[in-house]
Amino acid sequence: MSGFSDFLKSRSSDYSLTAHPVLVNAVAERFMAFQREREKEQSAILGEALPEQAGAAIAYPSAKERLQELTDMLEAGIRDIFASDKYREMLAVMSKFHDYSFNNTMLIAMQKPDATLVAGFNQWKKDFGRSVKKGEKGIKILAPSAYKSKKEEIKRDHDTDLPILDENGKPVKEEVEEMRMAFRSVTVFDVSQTDGKPLPEITVNELTGDIKDFDKLMGVLREISPVPISFAPIDSEAKGFYDPNTKSITVKEGMSDVQTVKTAVHEITNAKLHDYDAVKARGDKPKDLNTKEVEAESVAFAVCQHFGIDTSDYSFGYVASWSKAKDTPELKSY
Repeated sequence: MSGFSDFLKSRSSDYSLTAHPVLVNAVAERFMAFQREREKEQSAILGEALPEQAGAAIAYPSAKERLQELTDMLEAGIRDIFASDKYREMLAVMSKFHDYSFNNTMLIAMQKPDATLVAGFNQWKKDFGRSVKKGEKGIKILAPSAYKSKKEEIKRDHDTDLPILDENGKPVKEEVEEMRMAFRSVTVFDVSQTDGKPLPEITVNELTGDIKDFDKLMGVLREISPVPISFAPIDSEAKGFYDPNTKSITVKEGMSDVQTVKTAVHEITNAKLHDYDAVKARGDKPKDLNTKEVEAESVAFAVCQHFGIDTSDYSFGYVASWSKAKDTPELKSY
């Protein structure tokens, strides 16, 4: 985090984290209670008084101030990435991917919850220099398909719009063509189902490091999660995913403590904020994939940073890769 202190002192930002302080506080309250109990036990063993017992005044920043500080920190790191040539190269490639409707996003998530970038068989070859692996099962979505339809209509005068009559006084009819829209099933594939030319990407380094009381922190995360959390191998590059079909979270097994906690918080956020049944029940407007991923990673960054767990090597690049523009519109307060 070096280099951010002057930035934070000099800059007044109009951003606030869309990370839902409720979720941050839910983790913080439970884990801080555990930490206080641990401090009391340690002080009792050492025969020392805690600061509050000794009458010392402890000043803690408010939740709003802390979230603002973390948002500023996140935005600063992202802006450094936006200035790179790698980001411009990545934008050029990502612009070729289609923005899918909410319904198609749901279809993709239900068939392959860990999907990240999808395209058709021929598009992978033509636009990205990649081929679908043999034996891969495609993802079925709906695509609009225009077609021509012929029908008979009464012929009308261009000036008066009155029907044109024949010698017998009956309306003259003519055959006209009209364009109609229908939907057909098409097959797309996730990038993990392809091989070939690497896609340009912003560096997102897998996090390393142990966390003291990791098991207890994971216990808190399981407690506040609206769905079960399990660990399993994941074939794709995804570190974890929320499955809206089974209402469950899967985290890749064998990762470091830091990466595991960060991923768990990310997916809990998806389950709480972005589950389509919950969105529908709240009457909220569905969000696109970019916004959902930026929000989820922002929450993960804030929660982890709250406990002194630095995820900047991962979160900065991740948020930058999913943000639609350099002014990070997904981070603006709502």
